[in-house]
Amino acid sequence: MIYLDHAATSWPKPKSVLRAMVGFLEKAGGNPSRSGHRLSIAAGRIIYETRESIAKLFSVPDPLKVIFTTNATASLNLVIQGILKPGDKVLTTSIEHNAVMRPLRKLEKAGIQITVIACRPDSSLDLSELERLLDADTKMVIINHASNVTGIVLPIQTIGDMVRKTNAFFVVDAAQSAGTIPIDVQQMHIDFLTFSGHKGLLGPSGTGGLVLGNRIKATDVSPIVLGGTGSKSEFEEQPEFLPDRFESGTLNGPGIAGLGAGVEEVLQKQVSSIQAYETSLAKILIEGLCNIPGIQVYGPKPEEPRTGVVSFTVQGKKVSEIGYRLDEEFEVLCRVGLHCAPAAHRTIGTFPEGTVRWAIGMNTTPKVIAKALFALQRIIRK
Repeated sequence: MIYLDHAATSWPKPKSVLRAMVGFLEKAGGNPSRSGHRLSIAAGRIIYETRESIAKLFSVPDPLKVIFTTNATASLNLVIQGILKPGDKVLTTSIEHNAVMRPLRKLEKAGIQITVIACRPDSSLDLSELERLLDADTKMVIINHASNVTGIVLPIQTIGDMVRKTNAFFVVDAAQSAGTIPIDVQQMHIDFLTFSGHKGLLGPSGTGGLVLGNRIKATDVSPIVLGGTGSKSEFEEQPEFLPDRFESGTLNGPGIAGLGAGVEEVLQKQVSSIQAYETSLAKILIEGLCNIPGIQVYGPKPEEPRTGVVSFTVQGKKVSEIGYRLDEEFEVLCRVGLHCAPAAHRTIGTFPEGTVRWAIGMNTTPKVIAKALFALQRIIRK
């Protein structure tokens, strides 16, 4: 079986991730921060160690500014719905995921102002247009670090420098970049970094988080879920300190343990090395696709900044047919359609059918890519 759907969920998970999850349930199955017995303390220790690993990965000095959620979508909703009020102005791009667009469209009906900056057909962003629209009235700028449709990597450092000159909050959706592209929250002037645990960080599904930048206070965001935190239990008001303000209810201990092990794998392999490897494979893949008649590849050129995500269509064939036959006839697993990002497909001209998406992971090899390309050629010829 050839797995090319790492942009959705990385697979297979490292053995260390599986061991960490089982180990948590076997040896640290208590409720973290709720009791003083040994199992509760052991659970709390594992969760804090995962905070430390994530803080190290993203160059965050204070691990308590790492907030655990269920995924990047939950993190984005926390930031968007926890900050924006009627009349606030938001800038975003035309290649955003629905995890950004759906909360924004809901709030638009309540009175926030959304300006969607149209990206170019190759999904690149016109920075001069962003600079023109960014003004003193802008409350928030939300940018997709790397597209889950085309794999393009937007210049977050440059954008962060621009946003920092204003009072706007800079929100970066790192669902596709965390673990595969180096991210320095301080250097890039990121106020809110949202990430998924089950993609490039190699953790299990149901894990993710939010990192707060150094100029953000806990009270800048209103929590959207309130409840027990194990702290200040004598009060019926939500605590204002981190991370408790945003972590009501029992955390996903086994999942966070697995996430911590996945992050450690990434730290050991080094993100820059992972990025270089996946970028080199993406170039091989794109070159191979471009040599097959009838195929159109979307997104940036091979030499431009990108992840291992590659989208394409085949002339005369539906993407659903391509995906089905790759799976059934050749055991090549990928994703087809709109990838929960209709705005991105409108931008590159593939709406409403979408594309075939092949997404490379750190376990993908040139041999695997060659086999997948061979399978695709066989399907096209039939």
